[in-house]
Amino acid sequence: MNLFSTRRGHFLLESGHHGELWLNLELLCSRPRALGPITTALAQKLSSFDIEIVCGPLIEGAFIGLMVATQLGCEYAYSERFVQPSADGLFPAAYRVPRSLRGTLQGKRVAIVNDVTSAGSAVKGTFADLEVCGAHVVAISSLLVLGDAAAKFAADKQVPLLSLAALPYRLWTPDACPLCASGVQLEDVENFRSALETS
Repeated sequence: MNLFSTRRGHFLLESGHHGELWLNLELLCSRPRALGPITTALAQKLSSFDIEIVCGPLIEGAFIGLMVATQLGCEYAYSERFVQPSADGLFPAAYRVPRSLRGTLQGKRVAIVNDVTSAGSAVKGTFADLEVCGAHVVAISSLLVLGDAAAKFAADKQVPLLSLAALPYRLWTPDACPLCASGVQLEDVENFRSALETS
């Protein structure tokens, strides 16, 4: 799956964790023809779950979700990120389905479709809001899963986690980060820290 470039370093992730790998996901959907067979494969994995609505977290997860919904022939929704600071600094981003789409989710069988899932900030936030909307989340899926956090979350929610690929991945809380301890400069690639400070 070579649809995006990667960098090694010391990165602040949306979840508030620190990681050593950054994926340039903005390039993921720039070649939809190349992405088509991959989203088709993910749709095939979801085809036995009687999905009524696919929901993808903005930004790239929503694009992948729309392609998967098209393959499944079902309805589509998305969730938007907003800042919700937490006491421990972890998972400061929450996700909410827009008001105009919320009523369509009540009682429906929904699959969350994401692009790449590591700590699971977007998936967890979307799952929580779908429950508020009265949806029944029957599957979580992602093109790529990094590490084991998503699998633990899915198991806790008793929902299957489906992906096309999985790789080991190390991430740390800020106070336990060995890269911080070694003095490696932290990159806030998404400028998410500044968003928190101005909220």
